[in-house]
Amino acid sequence: MKRPLLLLLLLALAPAARALPPLKLYLALTRPGGTLRLEPGTYAGGVVIDKPITIEGNGRVTIDGGGEGTVIRIRADGVTLRGLHITHSGTSHDQVDAGIEVEGDRALIEDNLIDRTLFGIHLKGANDARIRGNRIFPYADRDISIRGDAIRLWYGHGNRIEANEIAGARDLVFTNASDNLIARNHIHHSRVSMELVYSPDNQILGNRLEHNVTGVTVIYSSGLRIEGNRIAHMRKFTGSGITVKESYDIRIRDNEIAHCAVGLLATSPLQPENILHIEGNLFTYNDLATYFYGEHGGHELHGNAFIDNFVDALGSAPPTSRLNDWTGNHWDRYAGFDQDGDGVGDLPYRVWLHADRIWLERSMARFFRGTPALSLIDFVERLVPASEPALIYADPRPLMTPPAGITRRRGSSRPASSSPRNRPPESPPR
Repeated sequence: MKRPLLLLLLLALAPAARALPPLKLYLALTRPGGTLRLEPGTYAGGVVIDKPITIEGNGRVTIDGGGEGTVIRIRADGVTLRGLHITHSGTSHDQVDAGIEVEGDRALIEDNLIDRTLFGIHLKGANDARIRGNRIFPYADRDISIRGDAIRLWYGHGNRIEANEIAGARDLVFTNASDNLIARNHIHHSRVSMELVYSPDNQILGNRLEHNVTGVTVIYSSGLRIEGNRIAHMRKFTGSGITVKESYDIRIRDNEIAHCAVGLLATSPLQPENILHIEGNLFTYNDLATYFYGEHGGHELHGNAFIDNFVDALGSAPPTSRLNDWTGNHWDRYAGFDQDGDGVGDLPYRVWLHADRIWLERSMARFFRGTPALSLIDFVERLVPASEPALIYADPRPLMTPPAGITRRRGSSRPASSSPRNRPPESPPR
């Protein structure tokens, strides 16, 4: 009799363990097609949703994974998660530990905060999902190269990823995923803004990609629309705003590409269908606005504006960029006249390769580009050329002024200064 009393006394005196209420129990009590409205508080994650339900958090409910595995797994069609704080996943890359893993179709993931997770949202063979209005901040206490992807889409089609904020992530990756819409997202202070591999016919519209290592990277993906995006401040290493490799029928239109090491990098083989349509873009304040590597031209560059770039266009060999169709672009370096007043220069705009090749062919000389010494060498080379310079590119109809739409966009393109209004956004919370 004494031992049970002693045991009860010890349990009463011991500090009570603060176990989180299990979300799994509330899910079991919710009927298919029903709505689970949780009371404000924190609930234990690590759950599987295997029926079509809606979970409403109203911004006052936290689902904590306890640092193990994926916090919420969706295995049914038609599941909605709205207004939740989803946090503290596991850290296994092999298991792809994430805040949310979606395998069902027609999921709605809306207005959630997802932080302290390895991967944010993993769409695994999911179709017709809507991922919108979420804030995704993966684990920040590790090098960016070993963090997880904010959104990973694998073999998914017809999904809409809209108006999300992503910061401090590794990548946003699409693999074997077609016919998806990625629109109006703000991705900053991450590594690769978005990468598409074997993912044709996607639309990338109206996104803001800022202060990442690189912007949009396209590999073996055709039929893309990359339009109306602001891609800026990709200057780490050799960060490029848009990179296109082994892809064709890509339409790059009405984008603002500013303050990048390379604005547009195209690497494509000699095939007649590997054509980029580059139209109405603003390239400004880039070290190198466009660079065509390992391919033989044929791209169409019409109606673009090249303003205040260090170099506007180059290729791995002079004919590479020359064989593209440069027509009707605005060049701030054009010094011709428009005597008939039609808005087009009377003479073609031709650019020759002089001392530029010194810093192109000698990596150590890149440090000296723009210096008085290298500028003097370039001036002497132009004045008394020691050899015949190579034609890099020529525009037969250079515009005297930028198109109206590009003029309106230019006001937001200047590099960030020390004034509070122009400072980059704060890094995500740790």
